Amino acid sequence: MSASPGAAEIRIANRPDLRQQHGFVHGGVLGYLADNALTFAGGLALGGDALTAEFKVNYVRPATGAAVTARAEAVATTRRQAVCRCELWSVAEDGTEVLVAVGQGTIVAAGPTRTGSAPA
Repeated sequence: MSASPGAAEIRIANRPDLRQQHGFVHGGVLGYLADNALTFAGGLALGGDALTAEFKVNYVRPATGAAVTARAEAVATTRRQAVCRCELWSVAEDGTEVLVAVGQGTIVAAGPTRTGSAPA
């Protein structure tokens, strides 16, 4: 995992227990990665603890590589919320990446924000 102000990257290895009946990484695993990357990016942009208010994922193609990487960034931030987007990439053994899903979510401050106030 890596992180910077308003951005986060999470990677998970493609293992047999994460695959669905056709051998692709399960959509629920991709949703899990998207949700976590979005929330990390939003929390970093908000400067504190954060929760997902909502998110969606559009699946582009099956994830079949050795790993899946989720990269998220905050694209619009207010004092209480951050709208974030995420791209999920299937990563082959040789490092080649293929886009497999795109996500977007709204992340809200769960505790004190940079200004020291808690959300209502």
